[in-house]
Amino acid sequence: MQDTRTTGNDKLLEADSLLALMERTAFVGAWALDPQTGDIAWSEQLAAIHDAPAGFTPPRDDPFGFYAPEWREKINALVESCASTGTPFDEEMQIVTLKGRRAWVRTVGQPVRDETGEVIRVEGAVQEIAPHGYRAGTLMRHTVSMGGAMGSGEAFATVDRQGRFTYLNEQAERLLARPARELLGRPIWNYFQKTVRLRLEEQFRRSFTTGNKLEAEELDAQLSGRIEMRGYPFGGGMAVHLRDVTARHKSQELLRLLEGSIARLNDLVIITEAGPFSEPGPRIVFVNEAFERRTGYTPEEVMGRTPRLLQGPGTQRSELDKIRQAMEQWQPARVDLINYKKSGEAFWVDLEVSPVWDEQRKLTHWVAVGRDITERKTAEEKIQYLAFYDPLTRLPNRQLLLDRLHRALSEGDKPREGALMFIDLDNFKVLNDTLGHQKGDQLLQQVAERLRSCVARGDTVARLGGDEFVILLQHTGQKPFEPTAGARAVSERILQKLGEPYQLSGYLHHSTCSIGVTLFGKTPWTVSELLKQADLAMYQAKAAGRNAVRFFDPEMQATATANAAMATDLRQAWREGQFLIDYQPQVGADGRMTGVEALLRWKHPQRDMVPPAEFIPTAEETSLIVPIGRWVIEQACAQLAKWEKQPGREHLSIAVNVSVRQFRDPDFVDQVMHAIRDWKIEPHKLKLELTESLLAEGIEVTTAKMASLKEMGVSLSLDDFGMGYSSLSYLKRLPLDQLKIDKEFVRDILTDANDAAIARTIIHLARSLGLGVVAEGVETEEQRAFLANEGCYEYQGFLFCKPLRIDELEAFIDAGKG
Repeated sequence: MQDTRTTGNDKLLEADSLLALMERTAFVGAWALDPQTGDIAWSEQLAAIHDAPAGFTPPRDDPFGFYAPEWREKINALVESCASTGTPFDEEMQIVTLKGRRAWVRTVGQPVRDETGEVIRVEGAVQEIAPHGYRAGTLMRHTVSMGGAMGSGEAFATVDRQGRFTYLNEQAERLLARPARELLGRPIWNYFQKTVRLRLEEQFRRSFTTGNKLEAEELDAQLSGRIEMRGYPFGGGMAVHLRDVTARHKSQELLRLLEGSIARLNDLVIITEAGPFSEPGPRIVFVNEAFERRTGYTPEEVMGRTPRLLQGPGTQRSELDKIRQAMEQWQPARVDLINYKKSGEAFWVDLEVSPVWDEQRKLTHWVAVGRDITERKTAEEKIQYLAFYDPLTRLPNRQLLLDRLHRALSEGDKPREGALMFIDLDNFKVLNDTLGHQKGDQLLQQVAERLRSCVARGDTVARLGGDEFVILLQHTGQKPFEPTAGARAVSERILQKLGEPYQLSGYLHHSTCSIGVTLFGKTPWTVSELLKQADLAMYQAKAAGRNAVRFFDPEMQATATANAAMATDLRQAWREGQFLIDYQPQVGADGRMTGVEALLRWKHPQRDMVPPAEFIPTAEETSLIVPIGRWVIEQACAQLAKWEKQPGREHLSIAVNVSVRQFRDPDFVDQVMHAIRDWKIEPHKLKLELTESLLAEGIEVTTAKMASLKEMGVSLSLDDFGMGYSSLSYLKRLPLDQLKIDKEFVRDILTDANDAAIARTIIHLARSLGLGVVAEGVETEEQRAFLANEGCYEYQGFLFCKPLRIDELEAFIDAGKG
């Protein structure tokens, strides 16, 4: 009884050992989950796949937490579905091991049911697709080599009619691990397990009786191996050939297990003869069912042919060379290869080719195992495309452009000569805002096609984003190119092509573009510098009136550098409070002050007073004008609050210039309202001077904001009237209080008939619309008299007073000059 129990345990141990061997060689780990308790068990190999110690068990509250974050929701859903509905699953995912290593694995799960059909457990396996730390091709080599031929020197013995040993050769002694003196005279079946001795004795007696050949395979008594016997009866007994088939048996068991796994994995398997490597090459002797399903070829169609029948025009010669070189050295190889089905359809396969050896290290076969990775390759190609191409226009994107520009500048000892062109569509935002983004996208697509038609093969047309395009023109041996003349010719073609009408879903649209060009190859510019140069040249084309081309020159760079320095100084000035406010009086017909205009000044620590014309445009471009302008309004309201408490000054108003950028700030109206409320001033004493450029676009929003300010009681003046947009149709819709005649018209009002006529027209227009009018830049009494004679009774200029600091202004008023 004890022996039987021991034998049963030993069988279990051997089965476990074989399973562990299969797990290690196939890189497969097993797991089992109890859905009721949440308990999960891992095999030793599964722990190894996760870089975990043997016996490691994941936490019960998150048993699948080692899957990568992007896969956890899916694996948990698959396991839950398997536990609740019995739905098996088979998926490729990624795990993150205890060492932080990411690995692709195949995860298989299936339900285990009780007698009633209820799912009581979920069992599964995890196979590492590209095992970490193992050379490709070792699995099949190890598996097949276990079942090789025995070679010469076979064990041989004879037994008498009672099955007792009468002779053993040296090989038999070594095989049975006992000397002949201990075996002679003993029954051969005593060498085997007790549980099979009676059966084996019966086989021998039947062979003696019938004279038929005996064939048997049993475990030896020590359970150390499996012995194959072939017996040939003769008159005095039987000649028995003995062979140790332990390795073959285990190999066959393992192969049976692996065969099931391969079938589930749907991997293609091809086995060829060993050679030769020259034409036509090793011939196919076996293919599995997955091969037939994937390729469309039946086994009968491919037997005796070479795997070359799967090659086609897209099969990579470099990968085939890798396989050939490995085979010539009898080494395994692994490649991603394009193969072709019988129908001619191409598909990708992850192909692993391994040599198969017998026990004498003789090459017998080649085994190729391939997994169809077409979907993965398609996804990779899509990701690659999205990484380097713009999906809307299918043009190269910024990243691909930069890569090509880097190569052009760094190729060889001398970089290629060429030109970089920045193309920006004129007024594209207006199209998007008025007709919608769908038509805007159609325009961009058509622009992309037209740009392609303007350049030669080998040049790059890229889209940076929005309505910005870049063209890279290069001089090569196959395409000679003189940068200046070539870029000019291409630019002219682009202006002509992009200026032609566009059909946008039935709508005829006209568009133009501005082009900036910079040349490279003679001066060692960097990629960043070239991009900036082309961008600067493009903005010069915009400034020149659009629909134009400008080539970069160093003066542009100097201007850009100066503007950048100015922007830096402005930010520092704002942080350190370097800005000041001067006030210039405005007077009425009787010469008494009616108010002042607040004028922003900048006292630079090194440059002293910086003229407003130098820093205001940069403040606009950097948007610093928004906080600076808010500060000026706050200062004006604070000064008005002081004057309201001082007799003789309570009637004064303050005019503040408001830039376009400041006015369009979403919080501008609220900021003005809060300033008036905080300082408790009478709103009409704050006069906001708006520029005519506000009327160029967004007139509805402009009108609505002005109406809100007017409802508060704020006075509104249109500054520098006649210098900008001056649309009379818009003018009658705006809630204005005053027009301001620009000093450019006032300066020559006595000597230039045109200036006089314009000033006269503005005055009469203001009176007809019920608006006040003030003239700035009045420097002589004759100018004032002319304006008064035409009906303008409010003035500002050096005739009355220059701009003053607040303390100087207070003294000016106290002296009775105000």
